[in-house]
Amino acid sequence: MMQTGIFSGYFPYTLAETAKVIRSHNFNTVQLDLHFKDMDLTQGQITQEKCKVIRETFRENHLPVSAISCYTNIIHPDAGERNKRNDYFKEVLANAQYLGTPFVCSETGTFDTESDWVHHPKNKTEEGWDDCRGVIAELAQHAYDHGAIYLLETYVNNVVGSVEETLRMFAEVDHPGLGLIMDPTNYFEAHNIDKMDETLNYVFDALSDKIYLAHAKDVKRSGDDKTEKHSDIGDDGAAESHTFRGVGEIELPAPGLGELNYDLYFKRLAKKHPNISMIIEHLDESDVPRAKKFIDGKLKENGV
Repeated sequence: MMQTGIFSGYFPYTLAETAKVIRSHNFNTVQLDLHFKDMDLTQGQITQEKCKVIRETFRENHLPVSAISCYTNIIHPDAGERNKRNDYFKEVLANAQYLGTPFVCSETGTFDTESDWVHHPKNKTEEGWDDCRGVIAELAQHAYDHGAIYLLETYVNNVVGSVEETLRMFAEVDHPGLGLIMDPTNYFEAHNIDKMDETLNYVFDALSDKIYLAHAKDVKRSGDDKTEKHSDIGDDGAAESHTFRGVGEIELPAPGLGELNYDLYFKRLAKKHPNISMIIEHLDESDVPRAKKFIDGKLKENGV
């Protein structure tokens, strides 16, 4: 059966309290965000001893770590900023094994200077593609050298933003240090959101063999608000990747609050990944019980 988990970053507490609260909701795995009120895990501050404390704290609370978050713009157009971000990514990759999992997650970035999620014309050029491919290849090799795997997450506004682009990147960076996160909501745009089942089947027909981890959020049309949308949980110190809720025509709310066909999603995913971790996201702490009840209900209904 699939395991139900959540990002630890939605719980802005000390390490011990974070693990305790997550377990109180009856989750049995986490995607680890390196943000705790009592521990400095910024660049240059990750140590094997800190990793051991984190790993054992979650294990003692029966919450094995499924993956580690390191969401950042890996192709930021400012060279200094790019190097800073990717040096930290490499630091996390090098320490992943001590945190209890080989998997470290990020999207593929955009050439926009102000946002990690806004489209930029260069994203869809061969020049931009070649630049991004070089960075991904470097990160995949670094991951492999340290017993880790970079899990790429496709997102429509990034360089790797479609099924076709995902397949192309895996063909051109055919490397054991690279894998895929399945989040079907990230493949929807205005042109295909009304073709829900057709799009989901297309995604899984093409990409099932590359998946290591799965995410649970939702998708719907954004209505009149076409701006970049964020939750106010950032006021509690949440990472920007956790406050993001969509941009343009598409909104990305918590699971059960949109149009994603979860029955088809879970049936297709379970065919090749019956024991995969399903990580809930795009919510605040007050909504956790509802979202977990929704996901657990869909897993039960579909026998997965």
